[in-house]
Amino acid sequence: MLISECTSPTAWNSALRSLPAAHVLQTWEWGEFKRRETGWLPKRLLFSEGGQPVAAASVLTRRAGPLRVMYVPKGPALDYTNPARVAAILHHLEELARQRRAIWLKIDPDVIAGTGIPGGGDPARPPHDDPTGQHLIAELKRRGWRFSASQVQFRNTLTLDLTQSEADLLAGMSQSTRRKIRLGPKHGVSVREASGMADLETLYRLYTITGARQGFLIRPLDYYREAWVRFIEAGLAQAFLAEWEGTPLAGLVLFHFGPKAWYFYGMSSNEERQRMPTYLLQWEAIRWAKARGYPTYDFWGAPDTFSEDDPMWGVYRFKDGFGGTVVRHIGAWDYVPNRALYALYERLMPRVLGVLRQAARRGA
Repeated sequence: MLISECTSPTAWNSALRSLPAAHVLQTWEWGEFKRRETGWLPKRLLFSEGGQPVAAASVLTRRAGPLRVMYVPKGPALDYTNPARVAAILHHLEELARQRRAIWLKIDPDVIAGTGIPGGGDPARPPHDDPTGQHLIAELKRRGWRFSASQVQFRNTLTLDLTQSEADLLAGMSQSTRRKIRLGPKHGVSVREASGMADLETLYRLYTITGARQGFLIRPLDYYREAWVRFIEAGLAQAFLAEWEGTPLAGLVLFHFGPKAWYFYGMSSNEERQRMPTYLLQWEAIRWAKARGYPTYDFWGAPDTFSEDDPMWGVYRFKDGFGGTVVRHIGAWDYVPNRALYALYERLMPRVLGVLRQAARRGA
């Protein structure tokens, strides 16, 4: 197997797009975004056999004093039904972590552990374990990898099969969701594709309102300029706005790459909520992705535990109304070259982050 570092954005994305388990967080653009905004340094490793790419890993590295931490977001991308290839790629990543004196190397490939809700009791959607994901979990455990205490991305999500007709997609939704989708146009709500800085600022304003309402952290506008506009310009994202009489009521930013479109960001005003703009907005984004040939729509996020006391329960119920399938991924796993160092890091880092947050709140 030939291993090389790819330095061409076009060649990297082209190779990645050809591989199973390809994800937008492994694209060239995501690595550059993380470099500019959060200081992670990307290294794109391409694995080839017979002149053809068989695996890809965009490895992000950040210093922790004299040591490093490493992360392969939603990767590596490869055929996980090939045990020999999986073992070879894991071995190379383990060697890389040791050579670079990493405290840990984290992966969270886009590999399904199972579908449905365990113990959910819905006979129409019974839970199933996925053999590929279960075999990968067993292989990681055998090699000494640890299920990570820090799950950076959502482990669970819902996905929608866009190879169905629009009529079948609507039929698969809950009656309440169908009714709310149809309510929007009756109440004067329309949806359009967003573009330009004026629309970006509108999306950001709606996002700050949503963050205040739901209690999550909002970063400065410049962060979302990179996260949204750069990806839109690269043809990897599309934004939408739902409006009523020219007033923006809700927004959505859809990322898309390879076989999937992902509902990454959603935002809405506190005004005119009775017009149900988010339902029509979501439906138009689904239609947009379907029209462009994406076979899968990923709602990007579901509760870790499917119970009403989970903070994501309300968001999950909204997404579930669109008739998707609950998908449980294998989650993030850490390779730990030095167990004592890893234990020290896990013990001290939460305290360090707590001090930094307190200083930020004091304006220090």
